[in-house]
Amino acid sequence: MSDKPIPVTSPLLPPLEEFIPYLEEIWKSRILTNCGTMHQALEQALCEYLGVQHVALFANGTLALVAALQALRITGEVITTPYSFVATSHSLLWSGLEPVFVDIDSHTLNLDPAKVEAAITPRTTAIMPVHCYGNPCAVDAIQRIADTYGLRVIYDAAHAFGVKDEGGSILRHGDLSILSFHATKVFNTFEGGAVICPDEMTLQRINHLKNFGFADEVTVVMPGINGKMNEVSAAFGLLQLKHIDRALEQRRSIDRHYRELLAGVSGVCCLECGYQAFANHAYFPILVGEAFPLSRDELHHYLRDNGILVRRYFYPLISDFPMYHGRPSAKPANLPVARAVTEQVLCLPIYPGLGRQDVERIAGLISAASLMNTRTHREW
Repeated sequence: MSDKPIPVTSPLLPPLEEFIPYLEEIWKSRILTNCGTMHQALEQALCEYLGVQHVALFANGTLALVAALQALRITGEVITTPYSFVATSHSLLWSGLEPVFVDIDSHTLNLDPAKVEAAITPRTTAIMPVHCYGNPCAVDAIQRIADTYGLRVIYDAAHAFGVKDEGGSILRHGDLSILSFHATKVFNTFEGGAVICPDEMTLQRINHLKNFGFADEVTVVMPGINGKMNEVSAAFGLLQLKHIDRALEQRRSIDRHYRELLAGVSGVCCLECGYQAFANHAYFPILVGEAFPLSRDELHHYLRDNGILVRRYFYPLISDFPMYHGRPSAKPANLPVARAVTEQVLCLPIYPGLGRQDVERIAGLISAASLMNTRTHREW
């Protein structure tokens, strides 16, 4: 067990000596970016591993979201969740779109399909759900609504690398899905992201958008941006893929151990994933309820004081930030479930390399805190 502070996430870092041959190959090729051999190899490897038809790599997930909205020519209003990282709704603002917040389901913490239909107006053109913590959305229900009203569906799948449902990759749903390969994710390329495309025509448009709109050396067909992934990041991704199955198994083991240790702790709820057999265990969120003697924030401070760098993720709600809170859909009364969850959620550390003794120490601290009373819990 380490004496160092334990973070919520830590990137999977294969041995440095395994990375050196990739760097040497890049150096010899003298191609550092512009969709070189590493970039092309990673796109192909990801298609095979994820079981999808087409992958367009990006420098980060936010640029991938913006490009996806541009590729589908989304306009007007987009229904989305307030319970996510701000990049989800920021991508809408950057695209000149109006985010419309809809409450979440209390079990999955994803966009609640039962509440989506009431938020649709003549200006609504798309739905942008999030597979929160890698837990799949109610994809069939969302697609039925989209088909009924002629809406596009763009999934923010930043957390959902490798996640499946009974039919295969969760990334096959909707018009487009977007992944993040940030260093804190299950699979990372230092910084990076991708758009999962259903056909070659969409892929071509996405690739034009991420490269300034160039169709060839002298032809610009659209006002694109510079969203390309560099060769070093792509090479790191190729190396990561060699170790990803082992990393996912380690995450699964840590998740299982947490659940065993916290099962009898009153006031602590371990969230269930909708498709446990196909989960990637990207995060380990708990909800701190009224039966727990400490508030969520008090437990947060208690654990941090003990070197456990837990995170209130997601808090605050996106709808509470200044650029969003004035919108009618952002009113707290419209989002009761998201409001309750954001005041209770705490993400515990989970990453490859987190030791069994560390997991037991974290769970032990929570268990000890559950025995505190209002007189003594201020004495830490």
